[in-house]
Amino acid sequence: MQYLSSRGGMSPKSFSEVLLEGLAPDGGLAVPEFYPQFTLQQLQSLQGLSYAQLAFDVLKPFVSGIPEQDLAKLLNKTYTQAVYGTKEITPIRSLFDGIFILELSNGPTLAFKDMAMQLLGNLFEYQLAKTGQELNILGATSGDTGSAAEYAIRGKKGLRVFMLSPAGKMSAFQRAQMYSLQDKNIFNLVVDGLFDQCQDLVKAVSEDLAFKARYKIGVVNSINWGRISAQVVYYFSAYLKTAKKIGDPVSFTVPSGNFGNVLAGHIAKQMGLPIRYLVVATNENNVLDEFFKTGLYRPRSAAETVITSSPSMDISKASNFERFIYDLAGRDSTTLKKLWLQLSSEGQFDLSATSFFSQVSQKFGFRSGSSNHASRLETIAQVYHRTGEFIDTHTADGIFVAQRFVEQGIPMIVLETAKAAKFSDTIVEATGKKPPVPKGFEHLEALPQRFFELPAQLDSIKRFISEYAARV
Repeated sequence: MQYLSSRGGMSPKSFSEVLLEGLAPDGGLAVPEFYPQFTLQQLQSLQGLSYAQLAFDVLKPFVSGIPEQDLAKLLNKTYTQAVYGTKEITPIRSLFDGIFILELSNGPTLAFKDMAMQLLGNLFEYQLAKTGQELNILGATSGDTGSAAEYAIRGKKGLRVFMLSPAGKMSAFQRAQMYSLQDKNIFNLVVDGLFDQCQDLVKAVSEDLAFKARYKIGVVNSINWGRISAQVVYYFSAYLKTAKKIGDPVSFTVPSGNFGNVLAGHIAKQMGLPIRYLVVATNENNVLDEFFKTGLYRPRSAAETVITSSPSMDISKASNFERFIYDLAGRDSTTLKKLWLQLSSEGQFDLSATSFFSQVSQKFGFRSGSSNHASRLETIAQVYHRTGEFIDTHTADGIFVAQRFVEQGIPMIVLETAKAAKFSDTIVEATGKKPPVPKGFEHLEALPQRFFELPAQLDSIKRFISEYAARV
């Protein structure tokens, strides 16, 4: 498998090459030349495999540049009961009214980002050891990506993490998970701004090709193809556990901000997984919901972005959306590039009058909906009173939207985002009760914290990286 840029300006590269690079040289995103196909017979052969074995079969067609035996070892090292607390890795449970919950928060940072990030950390370490190189990871987080990346990379040889986060915009638990880390290869940069500004700064650094090369900059945000491909696996896992028989459809609802998690579902569907609907659930920052309903993609400014009680989705520029539009446009980089030039100059593009837009729902199966603080509280309370379970605010967004799209006889699987304890204040507001704190995290918020405050300015970020990049 070789990888191209969504914008057409990159010569073909292997998986191992794009793994360490992030943005393509032309500013686009790495995309595979084609999507591997799984027949129903092949899907049947996947039944009964362990998660690591399933991951090997799903990822093997995507991974070039890494011998199969090494890939198998990395997957067996990553997806263990010791890391995820359960042999199943991603258990699935019935909630009510045809809705199922795919548990993705059993990793070390209690969020779905661990599912891909733990593998990415091991892949990075493996690849750097082979080449004798070092890598400075640059990322932006709206809540859970940062801690998942840092816990996956802390202490690993040849790796440093520079993670940008918006000042005061995450929950106290999320901040403590990141800022309490004292490892010498972890640098938390608290930026005076919103997540979208942090994300823009990461992209701006990556687009400075000379700086990127000099300081060996890589990324762990979902613009990294390694992360997206790893997330495809749990769609296969959920399907195999939930479908009545192989070939029957299931639907998924995915709380979405940066579009990476649901993009992995889109890829799984293109690979032949029998997915009926992919429901995108947004919060008050409903840029994606607006597109899927109207065809207009109109990212908001920082001033228009709402700070909500599901902060990991307080995003108005969905980085991975470019990969979906590339597929929607027939994988034509010329069309994609024109749309992104229009987005840059006009701040939006509108596909409603094009032949592409009808394919969004008819061919690709997308649906969407949005929620607000009141509906989150209502859903959290509903789930608690009906099941005795606590759900986090983002998963509540997903369940609220999913209820509109449940069909008789077709399982609706909601992707869990995080443990409820990460958003305790809102859970108390909804239920009057405090969710239990998982073992080992009881005193997290009382730990000393280490971080660096910086303005939302490119020069400041570059100066910091250049000062600390060589220090481990």
